[in-house]
Amino acid sequence: MKKLTALSVACLMGLTLTGCGGNGSTDDTITVYSRDASSGTREAFEKANDMEEMLLDGAVTVDSNGDMATKVGQDANGFGYVSLSTDFEANNIKALNYEGVTPSEETVLDGSYGMQRPFMFVTRADGDFADDRTQALVEAFIDYMCNSTEGQQVVADAGGIVDLSKTTPWEELKVNHPIVDEDNSDLTIRTAGSTSVESTLQAALEAFQAEAGQFQFTMNQSGSGDGYTRVLGDEKDGANAADIGFASRNFEDEEDVSQGLLSGQYCIDAVVAVVSADNDAVDNLTAAQIKSIYTGETTNWSQLQ
Repeated sequence: MKKLTALSVACLMGLTLTGCGGNGSTDDTITVYSRDASSGTREAFEKANDMEEMLLDGAVTVDSNGDMATKVGQDANGFGYVSLSTDFEANNIKALNYEGVTPSEETVLDGSYGMQRPFMFVTRADGDFADDRTQALVEAFIDYMCNSTEGQQVVADAGGIVDLSKTTPWEELKVNHPIVDEDNSDLTIRTAGSTSVESTLQAALEAFQAEAGQFQFTMNQSGSGDGYTRVLGDEKDGANAADIGFASRNFEDEEDVSQGLLSGQYCIDAVVAVVSADNDAVDNLTAAQIKSIYTGETTNWSQLQ
């Protein structure tokens, strides 16, 4: 209800001159959407465009990558940002070029696309899992997802950006993880943290099930701020406890991942500025233009012509 109210208020305040469902023409005012303050996607987007803590008051806040894609796709005057791994066509959104560069795997890996960020993970501490078998299974999964040719290919197929030249066939790695040859249907891997990692993480877990005794998994992705908290922080033993926490950003200094059994990066992602696919007013934005929209200096599509 709060989100609907915020959107209605935004319309009444003039953020959308023809209502929140305009046609994307240059006569319509931009509706700005933003992720919540704990979002790693928001942090990466703000840092890339030099606008931390500068979001205009009338912006509509959404609580997940999927929610952002849905809302912008339904609003022909909407402007927001999502992970490159998002299904753009299914959500009726259009990825914008950034500083003249198209967001893609190639432009991220060669460094020419500027808005990129890491997908990071951290596990519970050594000996702090439900039991030794669960710990061994988590170790095997991390090795599969991060280092195996098959696991990294699955991540890439789901939208993550990886360098397959640095991988090793799973047949060579699995000898270090005898747990994968057992019946693990009684074990569950629990994950938490960033919503942006959902598609790549779920694909990796599903692929690994067949390689590791048909274990179970539960995903409770609610934002990067929860990744550390639910495996090593205040919530590690609560109802939302997890075995692996994820962040779509580097972990903060106060998030001491050195306590975890394993931590690191499993792929790269890009943050992409998006509009509705029905919006034909813009195809490319500069960092300066994005900042002007985000801070409220630019309010109408015609100002970007």
